[in-house]
Amino acid sequence: MSVESLALVEKWPVSTAAVGVVRADGVVLGAYGPASQRFALASVTKPLTAYAALVAYEEGAVDLDEAAGPEGSTVRHLLAHTSGLAFDEHRVTAPPGQRRLYSNAGFEQLGEHIAKATEIPFAEYLKQAVLEPLGMTSTTLDSSPGGSPHSSPAKDGVSTVDDLVRFAAEVQAPRLLDPRTVAEAMTVQYPGTKGVLPGYGHQNPNDWGLGFEIRDSKSPHWTGSSSSPRTFGHFGQSGTFLWIDPDAEMACVALTDRTFGPWAAEVWPAFTDAVLAELRR
Repeated sequence: MSVESLALVEKWPVSTAAVGVVRADGVVLGAYGPASQRFALASVTKPLTAYAALVAYEEGAVDLDEAAGPEGSTVRHLLAHTSGLAFDEHRVTAPPGQRRLYSNAGFEQLGEHIAKATEIPFAEYLKQAVLEPLGMTSTTLDSSPGGSPHSSPAKDGVSTVDDLVRFAAEVQAPRLLDPRTVAEAMTVQYPGTKGVLPGYGHQNPNDWGLGFEIRDSKSPHWTGSSSSPRTFGHFGQSGTFLWIDPDAEMACVALTDRTFGPWAAEVWPAFTDAVLAELRR
């Protein structure tokens, strides 16, 4: 099947871009660009890390409401960016559960917590729990072939469109996790919590699930104006995004080699609206 709207990436002000759209049954509806080329994911790493955390939860290695991170924080707080940790520093700036403080440091402490609980370096745990079962052979937690135990679970992933459509299909129709666990991940945690959505300013509320940002009625936003409020996913500062729209029953991945900026805020929503309009016909 050809999805003509994917060719809009030719007009993006980037050197290289690859995109793909996939249904819940794993059927790739369309792809454009070098789908096997590896790109730095930046924060699109976080959904992969979150999925590994949920595997650890279902395996009984961790509990979502056990202590993790700063005092008073839990695994759930870390996944939902409400631990109180600063953005890129391992220091507390607010009590847990009170503000949506987007935190790379929180995901790094989450990775450390899982590594300690499982006695497996997090990069290796991610590989065993998520990447290998899904056949994501080109994805690592850094640019080296085997990944690095010292890479950040928040931002150091490297992957391809080919691999990420496999992940997006899994999230839509889970095989590695109980569907109820994934439903919890796409459900707002700590409803009513406000905070800053990086790149898009203050949002009230700034809704988030377990490792996935939830669109709801946020404005401005990096998804489309026609994206359903239930749309969830993540974007990265390396010019990448992954969204899953349960109402449209599809997911879209975009990877580029240009840092996120005003160019992305301009072209991404229109691209998403075009893809949704074409595939909803």
